[in-house]
Amino acid sequence: MHELLNVLYVQTQGAVLHLDGDTVRVEVERETRLRAPLLRLAGIVVFGQVTVTPFLIHRCAMDGRSLVWLDRYGRFRARVEGPVRGNVLLRQAQHVAATRADRTAQIARQFVAAKIQNTRQVLLRAAREADDAIDASALAAVAERLARILEALPKTGDVNDLRGAEGEAARAYFGVFGHMIRSDRANLAPDGRSKRPPRDRANALLSFLYALLRGECASALEGVGLDPQVGYLHALRPGRPALALDLMEEFRPVLADRLAITLLNRRQLQARDFEALPGGVRLTDDGRRTVLAAYQKRKEEEIGHRVLKQKVPLGLVPHVQARLLARHLRGDLATYPPFLYR
Repeated sequence: MHELLNVLYVQTQGAVLHLDGDTVRVEVERETRLRAPLLRLAGIVVFGQVTVTPFLIHRCAMDGRSLVWLDRYGRFRARVEGPVRGNVLLRQAQHVAATRADRTAQIARQFVAAKIQNTRQVLLRAAREADDAIDASALAAVAERLARILEALPKTGDVNDLRGAEGEAARAYFGVFGHMIRSDRANLAPDGRSKRPPRDRANALLSFLYALLRGECASALEGVGLDPQVGYLHALRPGRPALALDLMEEFRPVLADRLAITLLNRRQLQARDFEALPGGVRLTDDGRRTVLAAYQKRKEEEIGHRVLKQKVPLGLVPHVQARLLARHLRGDLATYPPFLYR
């Protein structure tokens, strides 16, 4: 149970949330674990098998306080709100920002900068841990190249140029991704980035993790009342969750790439955990189970958040960032502060 940005997140399975006067009382196995004054809560988000009593649901609706249900893995299920007060204005602000080239570029630049910075941190860590001097040198060289791209971003004026910078950084990064794989490199190291379908085992693993992460980000955006379809960096297309794709950029290196590298280097996943398809590769059922278990464990790890100035479970960071983005769009924050991995 965590209270972040005036939102109560309850992940403890079997918890029951009661209305107790003007407070929320959280019980687990009939024992009170937490009391939180309603006055300081803007919303409540519950994961999985968590019960919310009807009295608390009614009170939240009456007060205009959002109540969001996600499944245990963070997929959005429902949101209950009373008479519309803020969401229509938030979505209007989101849509208006998407029509203005300056606002679109400003927000997209933050997503790109965070992705490149976080990617660079992954490369620098891998270079420090490398057993081979050639690997370390190749990784450090690309980290330096990403630093130069980062330095040029403030001068990048429009979204197309930002997309070009992001693409250049991604090509350089995936060009040396194989240098971070130390176990069975002949069978597990990728040859660049490939998708739809992935052509090798590492790309199959990355694509699966990215799909999980995209769902997490879409759920986080839905939870705060933003439209996952209307983004800033990714072009709008029917059925494409452009804003979820935007938001996940800053988390790819931290939640997906680092986990993929760890699973392969520790031999938790091996060549037998993948199977060939016509034109591509995918994880086997056993391989997917291994990845899902590791992904859930990774989400429970706590990490320092520079804006909140406290430790936060990694799985809640997309929800925090979605709320910070909403605050920016409403005008409460001058710029969107992206998540930076340290």
